[in-house]
Amino acid sequence: MTDVLAAPTLATLDAGAFAVAWSDDHPAGLHSGRSTLGGRVGTALVEVLTAAEQRARTSQAYYRSAVGERLRVRSTDQIDEETVVIVQRDEATGLETSTTLTAPRGTSALRIETAVVNTSDAPITLTAIGSATVGFGRDAADLAGMSLLTARSEWLAENRWSERPLPSVLPELSLPLHGQDGRGHAAISSHGAWSSGEFVPVGALVSGSDALAWQIETSAGWTVDLSQTADGGVLTLLGPADLENHFAHRLEPGGGFAAVPVAVAVSASGIDGAIAELTAYRRWLRRDRIEALPVVYNDFMNTLMGQPTTDVLLPLVAEAAAAGCEVFCIDAGWFADPSVGDWWATVGEWRESSTRFPDGGLQRVTRAIRENGMRVGLWLEPEVIGAASPAARSLPDDAFFQRFGERVREHERFHLDFRHPSARAHLDAVVDALVRDHDATYLKLDYNINPGAGTEYDATSAGDGLLAHTRAFREWLVAVQERHPGLELENCSSGAMRADYALLSVTHLQSTSDQQDFRLYPPVAASAPMSILPEQCGNWAYPAAGMSEEETAFTLVTGLSGRLYLSGFLDSLSDEQRAAVARAVALHKDLRASLADAVPFWPRGLPAWDDDIVCLGLRAPERTLLFVWDRAAEASAILVPGVHGCVAQAFPTSGWAVSSSGDGIVIETVAGPTARVLTVEESS
Repeated sequence: MTDVLAAPTLATLDAGAFAVAWSDDHPAGLHSGRSTLGGRVGTALVEVLTAAEQRARTSQAYYRSAVGERLRVRSTDQIDEETVVIVQRDEATGLETSTTLTAPRGTSALRIETAVVNTSDAPITLTAIGSATVGFGRDAADLAGMSLLTARSEWLAENRWSERPLPSVLPELSLPLHGQDGRGHAAISSHGAWSSGEFVPVGALVSGSDALAWQIETSAGWTVDLSQTADGGVLTLLGPADLENHFAHRLEPGGGFAAVPVAVAVSASGIDGAIAELTAYRRWLRRDRIEALPVVYNDFMNTLMGQPTTDVLLPLVAEAAAAGCEVFCIDAGWFADPSVGDWWATVGEWRESSTRFPDGGLQRVTRAIRENGMRVGLWLEPEVIGAASPAARSLPDDAFFQRFGERVREHERFHLDFRHPSARAHLDAVVDALVRDHDATYLKLDYNINPGAGTEYDATSAGDGLLAHTRAFREWLVAVQERHPGLELENCSSGAMRADYALLSVTHLQSTSDQQDFRLYPPVAASAPMSILPEQCGNWAYPAAGMSEEETAFTLVTGLSGRLYLSGFLDSLSDEQRAAVARAVALHKDLRASLADAVPFWPRGLPAWDDDIVCLGLRAPERTLLFVWDRAAEASAILVPGVHGCVAQAFPTSGWAVSSSGDGIVIETVAGPTARVLTVEESS
C-alpha cells in the first residue's frame, strides 16, 4: 500500500496505455501520453451526484460534481501486473470510492470499475455515478478537428453507425473569453431494459489518426455525456442516472454500491485501430469462455416463424445434418397448443405442446436431431410470463416487476424479477428439465419486451431495481452454466436489442438482427463487429427456393461474415442451392478457427444503411477475409483500398472479376444483388 505524497506536487501511477495523476488539491484523473483524446490532467476520473448535492458548478453535464471535486486519493494498491486500485475519499460526506483499473496485457484498453461506500453515520442517496470521466483536447481548436462516432439501433435496423464533426454537437463557444466552462452538453442514453434498442453502448472520438473508443457494460440504463470546458472537451460514461433512467440508490451507513463497469481504448491508427483494441479487450473479458463455434441451424427466420410441428421439423433436421450443421435449434412455439392461436400471452410454463408433436412428443424430434449427429437447441424467453399463463397466477407478486404497487404489464406480458428466489427456482426447473429430457446443450434466450424504467419493489427507484435485476439475471446465467457444463447460450434479445458486454461476456452467440429481407441485412452484419466480437456475431442466412443463384449466395455471404446462423426451408431448395449451402457450411468450418483471432476493419468505411456497396474486412493471422456486397441493380466497379496481396474468390468461387492493384483490390461485379467472400494473402 502506498500513501499519497504529502507535498502538493503531482503524483502519477501507470495503468497500461493510461496513467492516473492526482495531487493534494485535485482528485485522480486519467491521461494518456499516446493521444490528446486519452485524458487530461485535472479532469476528475470519478463523478458522484447525490440527492443532497449535485454539481459544484451548474451545468447540464455530468461533470464537476460536488463530491467528485472533493475526492482526494488516500491510497493506491498494485494488485498485479494488470490491475491497480485507487481509493479516494470525500471528507464532507464520508463517501469513499474504490476504483479498480485493469489494463489487459497486449491491449491499449483500460477497464474501470468503481465502488462507492458510505462511511458516514447517515444515509446518502446516490442519483448518478460517472463510471469514468476523461478529458480530451486542449482547446477549441483541438475540438474543431474531431469527430464523434455513434450508432443508432432499432429492431430490424441495428448498428447504424454515423460519424459527425464534433462541433455539430459541441459548438465553439469562445469559452476563454467568458472565463468559465460551458453549461450545455451532448448526450445519448438508453431507456428501459433494451440496452442497445436505441443506441449501441459503444462509441468513439476521432482526431486525425488518433481515436478514443469506449463501451459501457450494463443491461440496464446508461448515458454517454459530452461537454466542453475552456481547457477542452469532457467525456463521461455513466450507468443509470436519475434524469435519464429513473435511478436513485439509498446507501445506508456502511453500505456499498458498485457502479457500472466501462472500458476505454486509445489508438494512433484511427477508428479501426481503436476497435481492434476493444476487440482484444472483449476477448480478454471472455478469456475463460472458449467454445468450439458450432454451425447452428435455427428453424425460425423466414421458415417456421414460431409454428414448429413434427411433420415440418423432421425434414429440416435431415437437411440441416446433410448440410453439415452441428446444432439444430427448435425456435419459439414448441410449448404452445396450435388451437390457442397466438401464443404470445400464454408463455411462461415452458412445457412442450401436447398436440404439436404426436407419436412420441418433442422427444421424437430431439432424438432425431441427436441421431443425425447434431446437438439439440431450444428457444426460451426466461424473463417473461404471459398474462394468460397459469404461471402468472402461481408465482407471487414479489417475483415480478412492479411500479406504484402494480405489476408491470407490457404487450400482455409480465416481467420476472430475478432477484426473487421464486423466479430463479421456476427457471432453474425449466432449464434442468430441458437438459434432462432432451439433452439440450444450446439455449436461444430471447427478450421481446421492454418493461420500461424497471421495478420499484425492494429498490430505492425503478432504475435501481432494473439494474439489480439485470445483475441477478447475469448471475443466473453463470450459475446455469456451472450447473450444466457444456451448455451454450445465445443472447438473442429480440435481435440485438440487449447486446452489451454485461451479457456477452457470459454468453456465446449474439443474433445480430431479426431482419427478414436479405437485401437489408448486409449493413447490420458488416457493422456488428464494431460492438460485438466477430466470433459472437450470429448473422442469419436464409436461402429460399425462390432465390436466384446470386441471391442464394448473397444471403450465405451475410451468414459467413460472422458466425454462420442458418435457417430457411432447406428441404425445398434445388440441388444447386443445397450444394451452395453445403459449400458455405464447409467454408465456415474452415474459417472459424481463425475467426476467434480475427480483427475487424472497414477499408471502405462503415456502411450507411442505404449504401449499395458494403464491405467488411476480418484480418486473421493466416489470411485476410473480405466480405463484399453489391446491392445495386447494375454491375459495379469497386475498389477496396489499402488491401494488397494475392486475392481469390472463396465463396462463390467465380462470377466476379477480381484482381490486385497498387491501390488495393479491384472488383467488377455482376448485376445485383450479388456478394462474395474474398480471401487475400496480404503482402507486407
